[in-house]
Amino acid sequence: MDIFTKILWIITVIAFIISIIKDKDRTFASMKRAKNMMGNMAGEIVGILFLIGLILTFIPPETIQEFAAKSNSLVLTIVSAILGAITLIPAFVAFPLVGSLVDAGIGIVPAVAFVTTLTMVGLVTFPRKGDLWN
Repeated sequence: MDIFTKILWIITVIAFIISIIKDKDRTFASMKRAKNMMGNMAGEIVGILFLIGLILTFIPPETIQEFAAKSNSLVLTIVSAILGAITLIPAFVAFPLVGSLVDAGIGIVPAVAFVTTLTMVGLVTFPRKGDLWN
């Protein structure tokens, strides 16, 4: 564990202790709500991780390296941004995915375009006709 992670853990523990001292009931109520929210998202997160693992299993790193080496960097960046914009994946899932793609041979610029659009755009979240004002 690096020093930044240790510092963040220490800050988190100190803030948690301060929160308990300030208002114990609200602290535990918020923890209960957070637990319920995480429980509701757990199925989706496991599904996304399973899908990513499945895709990376069927597309080996050698294939990714070969595709990246043959492709124009600008075209690969545009294609990566379009692919990222189609879906919406939480950041804590997207960053390890992009890290594995970079390790497999994708350049930094296409990877950044992919992760940026993957976590921020999400065409699947756009409102459909009639949903905008309801």
